[in-house]
Amino acid sequence: MLKLMRAVILLVLLACAAIAQDSSPEQLFREAVEAQQHGDYEQAVQKYRQLIALRPDVPEIHANLGAALVHLGRFDDAIAQYETALAARPDQMQIRMNLALAYYKAGRIGQAAAEFEKLHASAPAEKRITLLLADCWLQQGQNDKVMAMMAPLDADNHDDLTFSFLYGSALMRAGQMDRGQVVMDRILRNGDSAEARVLMASSRLRRLDYAGARADLQRAIELNPTLPGVHSLLGLVLDNLMDTGAMAAYQKELEINPNDFEANLHVGVEALHERQLDQAEMYLRRALAVRPDDPGALLQLANLYTARNKRDEARAILEDLVRHFPDFREAHAALAGVYYRLQRKADGDAESAIVKRLNAKQQSSDAAIPTTGSAAHQAH
Repeated sequence: MLKLMRAVILLVLLACAAIAQDSSPEQLFREAVEAQQHGDYEQAVQKYRQLIALRPDVPEIHANLGAALVHLGRFDDAIAQYETALAARPDQMQIRMNLALAYYKAGRIGQAAAEFEKLHASAPAEKRITLLLADCWLQQGQNDKVMAMMAPLDADNHDDLTFSFLYGSALMRAGQMDRGQVVMDRILRNGDSAEARVLMASSRLRRLDYAGARADLQRAIELNPTLPGVHSLLGLVLDNLMDTGAMAAYQKELEINPNDFEANLHVGVEALHERQLDQAEMYLRRALAVRPDDPGALLQLANLYTARNKRDEARAILEDLVRHFPDFREAHAALAGVYYRLQRKADGDAESAIVKRLNAKQQSSDAAIPTTGSAAHQAH
């Protein structure tokens, strides 16, 4: 917090220097800063906008306006202001940090990760940036990137539970159970915690011990009901147990973290089944904002387009999916249906033949734990 306040003070000084030659904007700026410091962010926004109308050339004013908008939860507006400021001051790392955090809070995880990557390249020893970047990559399912970044730092961070949780989660999700267990043991030595229980549940999931994973996650929720991802993971477990409480778990996750990928995907699929198409689109687009290339989420978006009779849009998505994932049986099946609706019988028959071939070679892989929204592949 102290570092942030110093950064804000720096931006204030820079802006004051930039407008000092004009007494009217300078007074307006003082009023805006005073309102911001007293928590009157609506007033600060109004003053900053008036000031920008007079002096649109001062990037620090845009940055300060962005900060006030963030306090009001108006993240997209704040992002626009930070982007304007950063275009004029690309070397200002604090503005880039604020932009990255605004992307992060807005659920625009891919863009947040891109900015955190730039910050990490400039300040690789800054732990906060490392942890935020790791969390972004985890949300995107990019476990290999997390492991590559954190492995060299692991020896110096054994006592940092947040570091261990993120690193251990990546190891577990990547199937590196032995290494993950070593990291998990460090958390367990600090006593029973929600983080430790989540890692234990992840380990049990890999062994298909759904009942054990459910018990660990229920204990994790008792210890910390607001831990991001815990309700979503419980939803996945309950889905595998055919427990009707899965949807309630996903909904609870969205109350805590509206941008959770798995929760948005599964709630979106449920809304699609219920023919609540507007709701389905909202949740599916939230999921895709986190993982734009996830095949399961893209399949469900194509299914949504099909339900809306937007067959060409569905066809384009599905053709791209089967081109990149030639063994994606559900995408071939959906594409066959779209071709038939488009009166392209020969193409539909060709896709149906691929589905039959893939069905013939499919074995027990259906029981594998989904890691990129695969649970939704079977859902439509």
